[in-house]
Amino acid sequence: MLAIPCPCQSGKTFTECCAPVIAGEVPADSAEALMRSRYTAFTQSNEAYLLESWHQSTRPATLDLAGGEPAPKWIGLQVRQHLQTGENTAIVEFVARYRVGGRAHRLHETSRFVREGHRWYYVDGDIHE
Repeated sequence: MLAIPCPCQSGKTFTECCAPVIAGEVPADSAEALMRSRYTAFTQSNEAYLLESWHQSTRPATLDLAGGEPAPKWIGLQVRQHLQTGENTAIVEFVARYRVGGRAHRLHETSRFVREGHRWYYVDGDIHE
């Protein structure tokens, strides 16, 4: 079987990195691991996982990743900071690069995460201009 690099650019293969988290086989072991799995889910247009990993207090009812526009092609992720802010809270600052219609864009966000039970969830984030 071919070892495919994980889209989150962790340096691991998809099978040993985000695949088991997205499949629900294991919980993300940190907020950064959850954020990486969510980035990978965006590259796969996996709306079900994105909604499932979003905290219920801020989770939208639906996602429409296809939208009416050309879908973004996710091309890179850089994690700038992962900070445990409490026993069950953390922030992750990242820059995700993507293309739409051949034009490059970047999303720079500081995201907030919370752990409930043994699972991390995305809560919300601040976009940096």
